[in-house]
Amino acid sequence: MRLLLALFAALLLVQAAGAQQLERSTDAMGTTFTIVLYGSDLASMNQAIDAAFEEAHRLDALLSNYRPASEWSRINREAAARPVAISPELFRLLSDCIEYSRASEGTFDLTVGPLMRAWGFFGGDRHVPSSDEIREELELVGYRHVQLDAQKRTVRFDRPGVEIDPGGVGKGYAVDRMIDILRTRGIRNALVAASGSSIFGLGNPPEEPRGWPFSIADPWDHRKNAAQVFLKDLSFSTSGSYERSFRVGGHRYSHIMDPHRGVPAERAVQVTVIAPRAIDSEVWAKPYYIQGRAWTSSHKPKSWRVLYCENTPGTACSWVE
Repeated sequence: MRLLLALFAALLLVQAAGAQQLERSTDAMGTTFTIVLYGSDLASMNQAIDAAFEEAHRLDALLSNYRPASEWSRINREAAARPVAISPELFRLLSDCIEYSRASEGTFDLTVGPLMRAWGFFGGDRHVPSSDEIREELELVGYRHVQLDAQKRTVRFDRPGVEIDPGGVGKGYAVDRMIDILRTRGIRNALVAASGSSIFGLGNPPEEPRGWPFSIADPWDHRKNAAQVFLKDLSFSTSGSYERSFRVGGHRYSHIMDPHRGVPAERAVQVTVIAPRAIDSEVWAKPYYIQGRAWTSSHKPKSWRVLYCENTPGTACSWVE
């Protein structure tokens, strides 16, 4: 939320030059989606936002693991017992997630839920689990436990206890879909934000040809900015340890879990990814966070930008070359 507030503070500096600004929000997928538009026809602008919000709520009903009737929940209930036939859209999304997992060497993983629960990040008291408990939960974690059959369009888990969580991909996917809806409605300049973590800037606001201005907070001192960027047909996602963490014995543990070791990652304190799609920036922020700067440098596409903040107090954030 601090990041989003910084964004809208920056937008106040942009003059509308006769265009009307329309800003609306809705709650879906456990977050707040905000859309900002500039234009002259408020009726058509409102209709475009209505259609984009309808898409966000449709995806909430499809992807939620808190709604028993969703396809996602049905997979978690039934896929360990038998192959579950799913819709083409969800099959494509899960296939993409498996590819993300392979490309990230398993550091992006939909099945990390048991570890998150063991550490108390899923509705429990946050604590450091025993090594035996971590070892037990690691048996249920790994994208290879999720088996897809493209011909039959089914998904199956290879053992009981495996589950998938949409938290690392759902918001970015929804932001991209909402941008697609706005484009089909003739909108050429818009901002869509899922809270402060996944954002897409379409076109640019009035009198700012560089794009939508955005300030990235310094993770060590939120009164300062680590960088300022402009989003023009680009997305922006940040993963940081400061939002959901706890301390034990003077050591801080973040919610960003390393699926290989079963413990929170510690190489970074914050990573920001700027990429052409929100699903890509959201997904890849976590592998870059977990794997470290050197791995990030060798694995990120050249056109992407990654701001890496080391987990050393007082160290300045810098762009990965």
